[in-house]
Amino acid sequence: MFRSVDALDYVTDQPVTVKADTNIFNVIHELLIHKVSGVTVIDNDNNVVGMLSEIDCLKAILNGSYYNEVNGIASDFMTTEVESVPCDVDILAVANKMINDKRRRIPIVENGKFMGQLSVRSILKAVKDFDVPEDKTEL
Repeated sequence: MFRSVDALDYVTDQPVTVKADTNIFNVIHELLIHKVSGVTVIDNDNNVVGMLSEIDCLKAILNGSYYNEVNGIASDFMTTEVESVPCDVDILAVANKMINDKRRRIPIVENGKFMGQLSVRSILKAVKDFDVPEDKTEL
């Protein structure tokens, strides 16, 4: 069984975030250098205001090239209806939600503030912890 099912034990280390006024090309740069498929958009008070995925960025580029002007900021293209989970959420419930809602990341929010996020990768790491024997010498 999982050693812990506490979401904060499996939160993504240093999740990539951007501000709503970040230029879309800077968002794309962040996605590429950090090798992530999406970012959480936060405001100056650390509130989650949106999510922006690679697909959102691709749509921005394709739509902009159609009109011969590719520009804009994160808030122009982000998803604003963001579901989040509290710190004490059961990680298996989050995994089930990701599968059902076809999401790759879910922000963790406590008292309205962004605390981190769970990603498919972080949950897979939790599953690896589940499967690893207590005695690490067997690896």
